[in-house]
Amino acid sequence: MYPQVIQQLIDEEHLPDSYGKDASRWFLPLVDELRDSIEQSGKAPLFLGINGAQGTGKSTLGKLIKLCLESNGYSIVVLSIDDFYLGKAARIELAARQHPLLATRGVPGTHNTNRLGDVMRRLREGELKEPLVLPAFNKASDDSVGEADCPRLTQQANLVILEGWFVGAGAQAEAALVEPINELEAQEDQNGDWRRYVNKRLAEDYVPIFDMLDRLILLQAPSFEMVYEWRGLQEDKLRNLGGGDSAGVMNSAQLQRFIQHYERLTRHCLATLPAQADTVFTLDENHRVTGRRG
Repeated sequence: MYPQVIQQLIDEEHLPDSYGKDASRWFLPLVDELRDSIEQSGKAPLFLGINGAQGTGKSTLGKLIKLCLESNGYSIVVLSIDDFYLGKAARIELAARQHPLLATRGVPGTHNTNRLGDVMRRLREGELKEPLVLPAFNKASDDSVGEADCPRLTQQANLVILEGWFVGAGAQAEAALVEPINELEAQEDQNGDWRRYVNKRLAEDYVPIFDMLDRLILLQAPSFEMVYEWRGLQEDKLRNLGGGDSAGVMNSAQLQRFIQHYERLTRHCLATLPAQADTVFTLDENHRVTGRRG
């Protein structure tokens, strides 16, 4: 059954054949471990976090786990932290009130954490008494999807997966925020107000949500320098899929500036999460898995 599932994912996501080899060697043992954990947890859903820099394959791994376990009769819910972004209008209002850089989606403070926490808690409580609306975000238009078009969950999950580029991350020390880390911070956050706001939101709003996770998986990128290249591939995919609705798709110069919003926390995750995650898959520059710890 699993080989068919892997091939289905490769076809749907237009993945290279090498993904099938890595999935069989590295990810299927993880699927079996999760299945055993679900059985041991009884009726209580298991909560799994997947962290990785942009372009590491978090959403693809989440889909693989979902397809494999659903083929065994389990109910799996995959939540992307990206789907909880504030809409464009809300970010513009936040930027006017707090800092102009918050108009750009991505960093802590630009998500609806109240809704994310509520969804997580309702999934943990057990039986769903009414359909649970799961938010969605359209990156091509850079705005939230209308609630009428959002997915609805009616069945309680055995496993809830939360994936995102800083899932599981802790806040930085105050001393680490003093010096700018790139041109964006040096020119547009000279006083450090933006990065301190982001760090405060991470500590107060996101860490309590991440504490709900039973297990954290890290897809470890080889370096931050690879992130820009991999994120560019994602943008090309959005451009191809967006058709006429691609106002939010970025060119090379826009993408370079956009990535600088993520650089500080991405480097922080690369430095700290390998020691904190329960399972670490090491990736090389060709997106191939080269090892596993935990």
